[in-house]
Amino acid sequence: MAASKSPTPREAFELLLAGNQRFVAGAPEHPNQDATRRAEITPGQRPFAVLFGCSDSRLAAEIIFDRGLGDLFVVRTAGHVVGAEVLGSIEYGVDVLGCPLVVVLGHDSCGAVSAACAALEDGLSPRGYVRDVVERVTSSVLAARAAGRVEADQIVAEHIRHTVDLLLDRSRVLAERVGAGEAAMVGLSYRLADGSAQLAAARGLDVTANAAS
Repeated sequence: MAASKSPTPREAFELLLAGNQRFVAGAPEHPNQDATRRAEITPGQRPFAVLFGCSDSRLAAEIIFDRGLGDLFVVRTAGHVVGAEVLGSIEYGVDVLGCPLVVVLGHDSCGAVSAACAALEDGLSPRGYVRDVVERVTSSVLAARAAGRVEADQIVAEHIRHTVDLLLDRSRVLAERVGAGEAAMVGLSYRLADGSAQLAAARGLDVTANAAS
């Protein structure tokens, strides 16, 4: 991807889907993970997607999407919560590196979401800066409950959608790129048990099928 033309947002999305399907099937190809690729991208990077995901150790992006060196520009925080550093990093991936796709990756059994639910139920918040993470997830939990979505998977999906919309709302760079059709954003929910990434949200991309089925 370093020396070739950048893919369209849809092509980038399909590359991710194909890689995840290989991972789910237990038939990864491990592309772009050799010495040739290492040498090819030494002069500069040209990733095809920004991957903003939860820091959970079970969500290693290049593994679950079967990609390699220089393919993904990865940003991760606990509960994929958004701050200035996250916005700047994602904008760098899109505006400077030219990534046509931004992916927000959440997952089931998310500790940040569970902690936010528990804090609302018992009034007890974690100490230290973990509290800040939980507080940033709480609005998603409240929105899900207000819409009658109370199951754990529904709350996770709502948090993913909320994050996608928050990025577009807070970043003029991202909103302009998506509005002009130069980039797209999708939200994916990863299932720990089977390794599949299911579509939760799409902005600037006409997607009618789940990420992995």
